[in-house]
Amino acid sequence: MSAEPFASPDDPTALAATPARELHTISLFVNDKPGVLVRVALVFSRRGYNIESLVVSPSAHGGFSRMTITCSGAHSTLEQIIKQLAKLVDVVHAIDHTGDESYETEVALVKLDVALDARTQILQIAEHYKAKVVDYGAEQLILRVYGQSDKLDSFIGLLRSFGIVELVRSGKILMARGDTTT
Repeated sequence: MSAEPFASPDDPTALAATPARELHTISLFVNDKPGVLVRVALVFSRRGYNIESLVVSPSAHGGFSRMTITCSGAHSTLEQIIKQLAKLVDVVHAIDHTGDESYETEVALVKLDVALDARTQILQIAEHYKAKVVDYGAEQLILRVYGQSDKLDSFIGLLRSFGIVELVRSGKILMARGDTTT
C-alpha cells in the first residue's frame, strides 16, 4: 500500500484539485462568556459541517461578541445548524448572510523569499492589488493585502510562483448594509 504524498497548503496544484463548493457566511451575536465558542463549534462538528474560517471580536455593546463563520456544506444542513445555534443559551441571534447585501473583507499577510534584485515583478503585482509592504528585509518581503476573498485568492495565486514562505489569512468579516441586522 503506497501512501499519498501530503499536499502542502502552499502547493499551487492543491487548489486546482479541490472541488468547487458553496461557501456560506454566518454571523452570530453572542454573550461574551467562556465556553461559547466550544458550544458553537460542536454544533458544526455534530453535523459534519466544515468551518473554513472563524473570526471572533468584541461588539459595540459591552458583554457581547460577534462571530463571523465561513463554512461549506449542504444548504439543508446549514438551515438546521442555524436553528440549533439560535437555540443555544448564549446566542442572541444567528443569521446566514449568504447572498445578502453586505460588505465583506479579509486580510492576508504573505511572506516571500526574494533577493533585493528580483523584487520588481512582485512589487508590481502588489501595487496592482493595492497591497502594502509591511516588512522589507534583505532576503524576505512581507506583504499585507485586504479585500474580498476572491481578490486575496487571485493575489496569492499570482505570488505562488515566487515561493510563498508563509501565509496568514484573517478569515472573512462582514457587516450587513443599510438597516439590516448583522
